[in-house]
Amino acid sequence: MPDFDDLVAEGESVPTEGWDFSWFSGRATEERPSWGYARMAAARASNASSVLDVQTGGGEVYAEILAGADPRPPVVAATEGWHPNVAIARAALEKFDGIVVESPEDAPLPYADASVALVTSRHPVVTDFAEIARVLVSGGTYLSQQIGERSNSELYELLMGPQPRGQVARIDALRTGATDAGLEVVSLREERTRIEFFDTAAVVHFLRKVVWTVPDFTVDRYRDRLRAVHETIRREGAFVSYSSRILLEARRAQ
Repeated sequence: MPDFDDLVAEGESVPTEGWDFSWFSGRATEERPSWGYARMAAARASNASSVLDVQTGGGEVYAEILAGADPRPPVVAATEGWHPNVAIARAALEKFDGIVVESPEDAPLPYADASVALVTSRHPVVTDFAEIARVLVSGGTYLSQQIGERSNSELYELLMGPQPRGQVARIDALRTGATDAGLEVVSLREERTRIEFFDTAAVVHFLRKVVWTVPDFTVDRYRDRLRAVHETIRREGAFVSYSSRILLEARRAQ
């Protein structure tokens, strides 16, 4: 195995723009939830007159969804709040005539009332159900894969120590948020899936890219704990953690 310091330096050097995880090939794996979010979203988009992807990142997953839609929706739009991702998303969605609007995650959606047939969102930072309900047409659908409670807790608690749990379970908070906004919950499921990191560079890059895992992460701040991760990988071949994913489908009443 390469030297700890060399691996840390490599993980620090990899660009974090976009939402493309191909760099992790051979260095980390993540089991996918059984429902197949992109495939499900593509099926919903095939029957939608307009689709809005909220917090699209670099547009990579949205492009996969649109490529699988048959027929493709005539109106394709997205929002993204992190400036470096906006140009990447526009390039990814150009062949679908997609319009990407730069808009902060906590801002009102820049679309008119009852103007969108399908709203999608994969791993949103913020979910504003009132805004989603506002832009959906009568009978319109919201489909989202959300990050669940204690996702990657094995990793973040090794670095930060034991963390308090929320007073309300994440899945229950999503149900309440949707119903309080007047949406009918059609499906709500949760699964925990296995993640394996095969070298320390992958851990460092992941923590820099998925910033909510350890919000104050820097290599200097957590170097000693990263060395503990490195020793686990050297001894056991991988550092194992578990993600939590929630599938939510909700509909605006007719």
